[in-house]
Amino acid sequence: MAKLDGLIRDAMERTGLPGIAVAVVYRDEVVYSKGFGVREVGKPEEIGPDTVFQLASVSKPLASTVVAGVVGRQVITWTDGVIDHSKNFALKDDYVTRNASFADLMSHRSGLKTGSGDLLEDLGFDRAYILGHLNQEPLDTFRSSYNYSNFGYTEGGQAAADAMKMTWEDLADEILFRKLGMSASSYRHSDYERASDKATLHVPLGNKEWAAKYRRNADSEAPAGGASSSVRDLAQWLRLQLGNGSYEGKPVIDSAALQTTHVPHAVSGPASAPAARSRFYGLGWNVSYDDQARVQLGHSGAFNLGAATAVSMLPGEQLAIVALTNGRPQGIPEAITAGFLDTAQHGSPTVDWLAFTAGVFKQIDESENPRVDYTKVPSNPSPARTNSAYTGTYDNSYFGQLVVLEQGGKLAMRMGPPGSPTTFPLTHFDGDTFSFESIGENGNGLAGALFAGASGGSSPSVTLDFYDRTGLGTFTRAS
Repeated sequence: MAKLDGLIRDAMERTGLPGIAVAVVYRDEVVYSKGFGVREVGKPEEIGPDTVFQLASVSKPLASTVVAGVVGRQVITWTDGVIDHSKNFALKDDYVTRNASFADLMSHRSGLKTGSGDLLEDLGFDRAYILGHLNQEPLDTFRSSYNYSNFGYTEGGQAAADAMKMTWEDLADEILFRKLGMSASSYRHSDYERASDKATLHVPLGNKEWAAKYRRNADSEAPAGGASSSVRDLAQWLRLQLGNGSYEGKPVIDSAALQTTHVPHAVSGPASAPAARSRFYGLGWNVSYDDQARVQLGHSGAFNLGAATAVSMLPGEQLAIVALTNGRPQGIPEAITAGFLDTAQHGSPTVDWLAFTAGVFKQIDESENPRVDYTKVPSNPSPARTNSAYTGTYDNSYFGQLVVLEQGGKLAMRMGPPGSPTTFPLTHFDGDTFSFESIGENGNGLAGALFAGASGGSSPSVTLDFYDRTGLGTFTRAS
């Protein structure tokens, strides 16, 4: 405990991170609850234990706690088919649609690929639209593949709410937040926005400087990423977790249902060598085992637009830590939670955790770079055809309509929900290829609009490579 302040301050000094809040629970007691730094760069308001942060994917273990509460009420079982409770549920394979259970969806083994639905969210489509279009996404092998899927997970939470005939947001309030007095916690983005003491999202500018540039509304994937909370509230939830579903001596969540969330359901990281250990995913929890064969449960949350969070528990030692930050993922909360548990077990950190986790996150960032660098325009590009060859309306059953239009003599394209579409200016790259700036949580710089050639007439189709990750990014000219 005495070394935790130093661990946090060291990470902040090395990275320039604007703010962080950390809480530790040991043997059913909150033994540490502190904030460091500021809520927003350039403003004086400081972070404290009651500052509300966006949790990103730390929303997932919170959500599986809520669904465990529904299981405990015997309204559903973990092995129920989701379609039995959510009649509109459909994936691309009929067998999977009929058989996918709550456990399948909440352990990422439905076959949905990582990122399925995420690009629809970035464009502003709502939860009902996105879940209603997952049946177009290609699937990996059911129950024997692991692909981290926000909207597969969201479907599991939504189906539990459907079974209770409630909204997901009200269900979480009733089953978990109110029972534990978690008054600063919510799955509604509007509640986060309304909070007077909240941490703003930040992205790094380099040289340890950060800026508050973006907002992130994750309502459409609320069970998977839309929660907001404070470390004071989350410490109460960790007491419940370590207390096997009991809080202040009273049962709140059925212990058997909660324990099911803590055991391996999918192999998330197969061992890379004979002596290495595999990693697993439970229901909303990463499950691993340490050198003493103790179970360790944890989860990270990451918004590229400016939030990083982590929670970690050693249930056998009755010890848990949560760290919330208001900066884009660089491995900082993971370094603090890992460094703390390492120190608790060995007296001091056995590795430089910040250097280790920063390296992991750098690899993740690099893997998400565009396949084509559209900033490098050919020195002698082929000319484009006249604008009228490209303008018009194009249809796509997944992303909806795309309109290519002329604005001030230049091309632009408009797509997204009919009530609030996004307009992307198009810049000529080479021949029938144009570039545009990708947006949202998954935005990674310039992307390409590749119009199909047509002899002397209008282009019959356009493929947007950024939106074509699973083969759904081709738009066909409307007749």
